[in-house]
Amino acid sequence: MPILPSGRALLDSEAILRRAGLTIDMHYADLGAGMLGHFVLPACEIVGPGGEVYAVDILKDALQSVESRAQMENVTNLHIVWGDFERLGGVKIPASSLHIISFVNVARVLIKTSVPVDEAKRLLRENGRVLVVDWKPGVGSMIVDEQRRVRSDDVHKLFVEQGFRLLEAFDAGPQHWGLLFKLSTT
Repeated sequence: MPILPSGRALLDSEAILRRAGLTIDMHYADLGAGMLGHFVLPACEIVGPGGEVYAVDILKDALQSVESRAQMENVTNLHIVWGDFERLGGVKIPASSLHIISFVNVARVLIKTSVPVDEAKRLLRENGRVLVVDWKPGVGSMIVDEQRRVRSDDVHKLFVEQGFRLLEAFDAGPQHWGLLFKLSTT
């Protein structure tokens, strides 16, 4: 159980990760993990000591914050990775090693180019999944302005065009949408 609060009222990351299928002994990465480790710290608990969790971000300050928080909470199965998911090969995690990848609150980056989707393909194991969660457009909030919000339909279209199959679209919270994809094998 986390020691520090992490915004669970807006987004219950543990419930979302379980909904995506994250379980014991899996390997998971949050690409664009941010400052709080909102998804990676619950993931560490879910996968247990036999699993591996990667917090990936291009901002070193964000990674230092997550690492400090993990140390305070005695997390031992978290790997801090300085990487750029907007560049193919920019995330230094072995290819075909992850069961689940998440992109949380970075959809505006995803829709600029297909490279993040290609990087996810490179990192995923066979039958791996991608979880995308972001702010709903048209839902008032002082946290994120409307211009920075992306429609889930735009992300859905991008992933389908890149060979993924939508497994589920869902409300991820009062102000968030969620999409769960699997790389199509047909």
